[in-house]
Amino acid sequence: MARTREFDEEKVLDAAMQLFWEKGYEATSLSDLTSRMGIQRPSIYSAFGDKKELFEAALRRYTMSRASDVRANLQGHTSVKEAFSAFFAGVIAEEYVENRSRGCFCINTMVELAPHDEKFEILTREHQMYLTVIFQETIERGIQSGELKADTDAKSLAQALIVSLIGLTVMMKSRPQRSFVDNAIATTLTLLK
Repeated sequence: MARTREFDEEKVLDAAMQLFWEKGYEATSLSDLTSRMGIQRPSIYSAFGDKKELFEAALRRYTMSRASDVRANLQGHTSVKEAFSAFFAGVIAEEYVENRSRGCFCINTMVELAPHDEKFEILTREHQMYLTVIFQETIERGIQSGELKADTDAKSLAQALIVSLIGLTVMMKSRPQRSFVDNAIATTLTLLK
């Protein structure tokens, strides 16, 4: 007879996600994981598999949550220009307020693992493409409302904004001057005509 789990799987997965997000895959040990998750190795293996499978589950949890947050954030504004301005301002503010730059868990994975592991190359690319679709839908809403020019190429503009977002997130790890970042994003947002 199978034993029932004596822990909340979502709660321990969130704990693993936070730890991987803070330290990365390679720097996170199984001892770190058992300590943060509050469960023992056999329970980790039973619920999630090995360390890489746990990391994948944590990354998938993050990307689903992040995409949902991005969509809600962009839909929460009537003006598309204001939506993107608030979104990028929030990304910047979060990095400066927290006094540490964790960046985006998915982008961190793209830098750490994707060049060497096809599975994570695909997973991180899928997340980028999904966010691009969310950006594109938002831009199309601006075109339909007349806020953006009718001849705006929504797909290309969404791709440009995603590249800017990824570049911004990576750059924030070096704690650039706030004015440098604010000016760069203000210029990027002039693409929304």
